[in-house]
Amino acid sequence: MSSLDVLRATAHPVRLRLLSLLTATAMSAAEAGRELRVSQAAASYHLRVLERAGLIRVVEVVRVRGGDAKRYRHESSAEPFRLDEGVVAGGAASEERAEYVEAVIDELRRRSALRVAGPHLTTDAELWVDPVTWRRVVGAVGAASALLHEAARPARTPGTVPVSMTAELFPLRRP
Repeated sequence: MSSLDVLRATAHPVRLRLLSLLTATAMSAAEAGRELRVSQAAASYHLRVLERAGLIRVVEVVRVRGGDAKRYRHESSAEPFRLDEGVVAGGAASEERAEYVEAVIDELRRRSALRVAGPHLTTDAELWVDPVTWRRVVGAVGAASALLHEAARPARTPGTVPVSMTAELFPLRRP
């Protein structure tokens, strides 16, 4: 799948939440809908969009009340999204990029409303650094993301706590 396909598929807050949810366990549209408090039809639609983009796949089909229920999983979740330069820089994808950024902002607002006391980190920076330092930082944040995704457990697993990590790292145009 191209970076543009990934960008389009993830440009919706429900789809971002589905990717997170399906990192830890396989779920059907009905199960995902219940967890996210959206209709089964809405969950099913968003799951199909993510599947077409290659971000999730069907890992099993189970028989439920005379029908078949597909269970989906996001198995490549340890690798953060990397967008091609053409997608990031604009061009034909600038509208999709703007929609993606809005979806991330909406999701960050939703998660921020759920914040509780405990260890946290907030950072914001617009700095000038050398390319080696920049590559090290991008690698370190990618490693932190991979660690979280590898440790993810199904929602509400005893002994776990829900957490959030949002990072958008990118070089800037020179002023």
